[in-house]
Amino acid sequence: MPNGSIIPAETVAGRAVSSSTVISIDAMGGDRGPAAVVAGLVLSAAQLPDARFILHGDEAELTPLLARAPALKGRVDLRHADRVVTMDDKPSQVMRHGQGTSMFSTIEAVKNAEATVAVSCGNTGALMAVSMLRLRKLPGVNRPAIACYWPSRNPSGFNVMLDVGADIKAEATDLLQFAAMGTSYARNGLGLARPRVGLLNVGTEEHKGRAELHDAYRQLAAAADAGAYDFVGFVEGSDIPSDRVDVIVTDGFTGNIALKTGEGTAKLISTFLREALTANIFTKLGALFAMGSLRRLQEKTDPRRVNGGVFLGLNGTVVKSHGSADATGIAAAVRLAHQLARADLTSRIAARVASTGLAGQDAAQTGAEAGLSE
Repeated sequence: MPNGSIIPAETVAGRAVSSSTVISIDAMGGDRGPAAVVAGLVLSAAQLPDARFILHGDEAELTPLLARAPALKGRVDLRHADRVVTMDDKPSQVMRHGQGTSMFSTIEAVKNAEATVAVSCGNTGALMAVSMLRLRKLPGVNRPAIACYWPSRNPSGFNVMLDVGADIKAEATDLLQFAAMGTSYARNGLGLARPRVGLLNVGTEEHKGRAELHDAYRQLAAAADAGAYDFVGFVEGSDIPSDRVDVIVTDGFTGNIALKTGEGTAKLISTFLREALTANIFTKLGALFAMGSLRRLQEKTDPRRVNGGVFLGLNGTVVKSHGSADATGIAAAVRLAHQLARADLTSRIAARVASTGLAGQDAAQTGAEAGLSE
């Protein structure tokens, strides 16, 4: 590894095997700057004793920050990158001229097998563009997807939804692949042996929705056994946070609108609740007595707990942190990256897409033949 190896290794069956999980981190892309990233890594170092980090960014800024973080001593390999991808940069420009940026360097470390997974707070479109350019899609994957955790009534506390913004388009075969990738993510991220998968629609009735959703319905139902999931059929917006489903499949346009609407609604309710509880002396006293319950509510709805959308369908795992994430949010994204790296999510998704796709193709062919005979 350039700049000196930081990975202790052990020998298994005559070959060297890394005993650490190496995570590549973009230090420069977030709204709060590299100080928040380094502070998040300090928290991560305490939580993840086997983790090692490759940190990409301006050496002049990062060196003094690392010097004040003794917990990171010997666990960080600093890679200098003197350019930064801003939130205003267009993905197409970053693809052509992104070399030398901290984001490009972060993804390159995964491509070169120096790290297993990458984390960035930067521009989502640019990060997806660079990830696709350098990592490439997994065999058989038409479109990568961004998956996120959604707070829910399920025992795990979350559902998985995808796509939430990688691409606004999705054909029936793409939705089938999203189901396969989302199932693998839920299995390894939430510990669900056989996730329940639902297809987001304007209603639960089978006759509703666009033609590609009907095609996808047939394919997801036919591939359920091969994909090791239970298909619950169409679900609607009110089911996203429910305990009826574990994985919600949709196109990136719809998923991103749902995600942003959910985030905005959560902020609105939080504001209304704060105003109601501080309206006068009596409501303030009531809030004081309810402090324990309010704290538990805050913990359940704190977006920092689920910070990190995951790019699925690439030859490597990339976690996209919120741009405004603080140290707690950064640590949550790194913890998620570590979990997925240890689970070897990329290999599991590749196998799941292959097996599920064959069953879905059979259903698609049967549906096409039935349509021609009518």
